[in-house]
Amino acid sequence: MKKFYKILCYFILGLGALSMLIPFVYMFSLSFMTDKQIFSGGVTIIPNPFTFENYKYTVTNSDIFRYFYNSMFVAAATTAGQVIISAMAGYAFARFEFKNKEILFLLILVSMMIPPQVNIVPLFFIMKQFHWIDTYQSLIIPGLFGGFGVFMMRQWFKSMPKDMEASAEIDGCSKFEVFYKIALPLAMPALSTLAIFTFITTWNSFMWPLIVTNSDCMRTLPLALANFKGSFREITDWGALAAFSVICCIPVIIVFLVGRKYFINDILNGGIKE
Repeated sequence: MKKFYKILCYFILGLGALSMLIPFVYMFSLSFMTDKQIFSGGVTIIPNPFTFENYKYTVTNSDIFRYFYNSMFVAAATTAGQVIISAMAGYAFARFEFKNKEILFLLILVSMMIPPQVNIVPLFFIMKQFHWIDTYQSLIIPGLFGGFGVFMMRQWFKSMPKDMEASAEIDGCSKFEVFYKIALPLAMPALSTLAIFTFITTWNSFMWPLIVTNSDCMRTLPLALANFKGSFREITDWGALAAFSVICCIPVIIVFLVGRKYFINDILNGGIKE
């Protein structure tokens, strides 16, 4: 009976995974189909004929390389900044004692409960006061600080044993050297998980870039994808739109595949215990 429940569990998980994959597989298939095949009726997974015209049309009729650069630069800078800031803040809350420490951490937790839409108007006026509208600063700097990252890193560092850090201090290491040489390498699973979440969130961000960018050269891929639907033809070219979508998904898939080892270890282990 136990074996039966195990098989049933795997079967249900497989169905769930398949239901998630089907739309992506069909999108990938559409990107290699002609308009005639797309609208021929029925659902076809294997393109016949197989064509690269949709990708060629996407590249030649949109500034996709510029959009790709904008998204990659913004996502990479935001991810690096948030990981560094969250790691430093989380370590400080986990290991150091200072005035009003618990109150400050409570305020960070409260900030996680506020819907991000509430902050859009004040953030926009702050960006305007600094003359950062339609610049990379407005796309990157607001994303550098996140309560979730600080909370996550604080919990990870609190779960780490203090023995190695104490030994390093006895050997003459400064507080920063202990953080950089001991704590950070041990926190690699949590750092990788935070980096994956931050990169995907920033890459897929639509509302904030829509508000703070005006020119076409500052658009990110989600904005370009939304404008691509009816920008060049009165009738939507669904094959080209699918090709554009595939290009948008590639970096996110690569980032997850690269960091999946640490991500899975973080979920399974939940930290380093005493």
